[in-house]
Amino acid sequence: MFDLTGKISPRENYLRLMKNDEPQYICHVDVYTGGIFGDPILGHIRERIPGKITKDAFGVSWKWIEGHIAPNPYITEETKVIKDIRHWDKYLKVPWVRDMQIDWSEAEKRANEFDRENKLLMVACFSGIFELSHYLMGFEDALTNYIEEPEAMTELLTVLSDFKIDYMKALIDHIKPDMVHFHDDWGNKRSLFMSPDTWRKMIKPHYERIYGYIKSRGVIIQHHADCVCAPIAEDMAELGIDIWQGIIPQNNIPEVQKRLNGSMALQGGIDCTLFDRPGWSEQEVRSEVRRCVDEYVPAGYFIPDVPNGAPLTPGINEVIIDELNSYGEHFFDRLRKAAK
Repeated sequence: MFDLTGKISPRENYLRLMKNDEPQYICHVDVYTGGIFGDPILGHIRERIPGKITKDAFGVSWKWIEGHIAPNPYITEETKVIKDIRHWDKYLKVPWVRDMQIDWSEAEKRANEFDRENKLLMVACFSGIFELSHYLMGFEDALTNYIEEPEAMTELLTVLSDFKIDYMKALIDHIKPDMVHFHDDWGNKRSLFMSPDTWRKMIKPHYERIYGYIKSRGVIIQHHADCVCAPIAEDMAELGIDIWQGIIPQNNIPEVQKRLNGSMALQGGIDCTLFDRPGWSEQEVRSEVRRCVDEYVPAGYFIPDVPNGAPLTPGINEVIIDELNSYGEHFFDRLRKAAK
C-alpha cells in the first residue's frame, strides 16, 4: 500500500469518490473498508461444507463439489422448497432473525474497536429477494411464476422483503454499520433476467421498502449486481442506492455515467474475462486495470473494482491490488496537470 502520510483517510476518500468531491487517490477497495465485516447471523442461516450437500435455514439444498471454489443451489423436483407457488405458505418456513438465539457480544466488541475514523464499517446481506426466490423453487419455475403467477409471487416477495428488513434491523442495531453490501443479481452478462417493466412491477416496490428502511437508519447502500442492469440504472438510483457495485463493461459504462449524471456512484469496471484463466500475464492484468481507471474515473462518481469481488485464478488479485494502489496513488494529480 502506498504511503497515506499527508493524505485524507481512506474513509473520506471513498466518500469523495462517491460524490465526485475532489478525491485524492485511488486504491484497492478493501483499503476503504477492511473488507466485509463478519457478523454472526450468517452462521445461523447457512452451513456449507466442501464435498457435501447441505441445507440452509430456508430449506434450500446446496451442493459443494470437492475442488470447486464455492457451492451452488442444488435444486431438483425432490429438493425444491416451493413446489407450487400458489401454496407457497404451506412450503416455506421463514427463519426470522428476531427469533434466533444469537450471541452478539464478540461482533459488538469488534465493531466498537473498529477504526471508523479511517475506514467505513461495511456489513453484508447476501442473496437478495430475487435470488432467494429462485433458490426456493428453481430458476425456470421462478421466471415462469413472475409472469404467470404475479399475485402469488408478490405475496412471497413481500414476506422475503420482511425477512430482509428483519435481518438489516438486527445488523444495524448491533453493529451500527456505515455501509451495507446488499447482494442481488438481476441479470447476466448480456441482459436482465426479465423485462425492465416486469422488474419494475415485481421487484422494485419491495426494494423501495427494504432500501427505504436502510436509508432511514442512515446507512450507505452498496448494491452488488455484477451483470447487465443498465436498462434500470435510473430506477436503481431512485431506490436510494448510493453505489452500484459490480458494474461490468458490458453495460456501456460511459453511457450509464452520462444518464445517471451523478445520481448514483458506480463501482467495478475491471473486465476479468480478459485474463481470469490459466496462462494469464501480468501485463494484460495491469493494462486492463489502467484502462478501467483511465476510461471511467475522469467522468466522476466512479470507483475502480473487480465486479465479482476478486478473480478466481490464483495470483491475479495480488497484481490488481498492486496496480490499483501504484497507478492510483497520484492519478488525480496527473489528471489535474493534464487539465491545465
